[in-house]
Amino acid sequence: MLSGIREQPEATPQPAPRRIFQERQRITRLPLYLQGYLSVRHSRWQEFRAYWTELRGTMLFFYDDKKAPTYSQKLDVSALTSATDICPDENGSARFILMLSNGELELKANDCECAKEWKGFILTVTKLSVPPDESLLPEQLTRMHEVLEKEKKRISVNDCSSASLNRKSPPSSTLTTMPACFYAVSRQKAIEMLEQNPSWGNLILRPRSDSKNYAITIRHELDAPSLKHYRVISEGKSYIIELERRVILPSLQDVVNYFVTQTRGNLKPFVIQTGAAEDPES
Repeated sequence: MLSGIREQPEATPQPAPRRIFQERQRITRLPLYLQGYLSVRHSRWQEFRAYWTELRGTMLFFYDDKKAPTYSQKLDVSALTSATDICPDENGSARFILMLSNGELELKANDCECAKEWKGFILTVTKLSVPPDESLLPEQLTRMHEVLEKEKKRISVNDCSSASLNRKSPPSSTLTTMPACFYAVSRQKAIEMLEQNPSWGNLILRPRSDSKNYAITIRHELDAPSLKHYRVISEGKSYIIELERRVILPSLQDVVNYFVTQTRGNLKPFVIQTGAAEDPES
């Protein structure tokens, strides 16, 4: 070592921003809508922890560092019920709480403008509408409308269209003309489809996990949204709806028609409106 000169440790090469973006895109497989620093806590008894945060689809991904290629935590906010008003702090930061079906998440941004932006984007992708907030800037509203169209496209083209293709695989080996509202999807996916596209109908026929029988999933708008599931048993050439009094019908279409007529049309078969979906992004 030369006198008077300290040898510096060799610097660790940092990944290029483009490579980080590509790696995150590969891992998450979701479009990026908003990113920036947020402080997070799940309870008021906890300390806030700062993360580099990305909103992709209806998922929040939390990274320990802005340059970390992989996330340390993620949270699905699609079950958002509401969000509180922005609450400024004495130090200039601002916070708000996401009210989720399985708990709460408190988020804190550097200032009120940043907090309003995060809240607005989260509401846009979870409620599929731009919030009517007059305090949002014109450029923020423009970006939210762009994100809204992308998210609608993602849901209708990627999710619902792929589910529509699965109609060719009914759980029974018997060739049957399937009702238009049959989708070979899980219970959770059926719930998401009904919640995200209420104008397309509120009744889905789907296979049960045993791949031999069926289920009806409905979403009713009464005083509050209500989800219900009914078993439909395939027995010989008949289908049995398991209600208080079993209903036996000759076809799956008759099963669907039974729910529609018994509710005087309040239940409508969920049918994907293909004309409403735009072409996928190139």
